[in-house]
Amino acid sequence: MKRKIEKTDAQWRGQLTPEQYEITRRKGTEPAFTGAYWDCHDRGTYRCVCCGAPLFDSADKFDSGTGWPSFTAPLDGDGVESEEDRSFFMHRTEVHCASCGAHLGHLFPDGPAPTGRRYCINSASLVLDRAGEGEKE
Repeated sequence: MKRKIEKTDAQWRGQLTPEQYEITRRKGTEPAFTGAYWDCHDRGTYRCVCCGAPLFDSADKFDSGTGWPSFTAPLDGDGVESEEDRSFFMHRTEVHCASCGAHLGHLFPDGPAPTGRRYCINSASLVLDRAGEGEKE
């Protein structure tokens, strides 16, 4: 089992922008069609904005029409964790970074083949390591 990155609330607030903090640490959601990556077609690896863990590959990104970056699968099966979310009188599956627990977005069963899944992710929870810029591990 991978050891989780733990920081105090003050440390997270000092590291993140107010929007990133609200989304990743308080389970917020950015408005649709406003995030940096919802319509981004650059190639590369999407990483956790909090800890830098690799989460999604641009090859698995698709246009879901929802206004948020959407992926058919995580980069590594162990990089993203999920849990039941019953907030706002809905039944959804929340996804978060396995390394630091950052809220990323939600998982829905309405994605394209081959997985049939749609990882609907907030842009503010990601940073794109563009292809050709080198790995930042």
